[in-house]
Amino acid sequence: MMPRLSAHMTVMQAAAQKAAKRLLRDFNEVENLQVSVKGPSDFVSQADLRAEQSLREDLEKARPGYAMLMEESGASGSDKWSWRWVVDPLDGTTNFLHGIPHWAISIALERRLPDGNSEIAAGVVYAPAANEMFWAEKGVGAYLNDKRLRVSARREYKDAVFATGVPFAATSAANRLAFARTLSTIMPQVAGIRRFGAAALDLAWTAAGRYDGYWEMGIKPWDIAAGMLIVREAGGYATDESGKDVVADIVVAANPHLHPKLLTLVQDGLAAAKG
Repeated sequence: MMPRLSAHMTVMQAAAQKAAKRLLRDFNEVENLQVSVKGPSDFVSQADLRAEQSLREDLEKARPGYAMLMEESGASGSDKWSWRWVVDPLDGTTNFLHGIPHWAISIALERRLPDGNSEIAAGVVYAPAANEMFWAEKGVGAYLNDKRLRVSARREYKDAVFATGVPFAATSAANRLAFARTLSTIMPQVAGIRRFGAAALDLAWTAAGRYDGYWEMGIKPWDIAAGMLIVREAGGYATDESGKDVVADIVVAANPHLHPKLLTLVQDGLAAAKG
């Protein structure tokens, strides 16, 4: 049975659904979008910016004192925030711009702890093209729409399918080499590796058991903050390269049986890249 949505989760899902309506209209007219180049293999569209503005307006209206960390506009609000939204208005922008219906809106709610650290308290990853709302709150569980999620139960690498993010032009040489070392070690051991181009959905699909694990290097907080919580609340592990439950620029996620080995392989790849 799905729990009743909290006030925070109600705000997050409503904001995502509102932004999604315009994104879907733009997606259906993708060839007419105005696109500017941000950097190598990294594009921003007018659709992306409009979605971020919609999310900002709705989240600020609902919780005016909360800080924000957004992909396009960066950080805003007090440096001494107690609560902060971490938002990617369009994860999988390149897919979107090429008419590939694999993209999502990602919203995480970060809470400052008494010791000065922080934790992700709630997360939403909404895939409008499929109308799939992945969501979780800390201690409440993870859900896809109204269905409870659990990570896969596979124990053997030979039966497992993993997702990853293939480095692109802007990725550092060290991360490209580390990825290549890790991939070449994992590939012969597993049933398959997928690269679909949306980190938030890679994590959400890991939580749903569609993937058995996922790793990526050179990632940003807004890409993974919500998805990492969804994996954990679905019974999996989502950590940085050292095994800590923090949002960092490297993410390693899998079910409890496969995570330890995946973490070791990523660590080995990083070590090999350093020489």
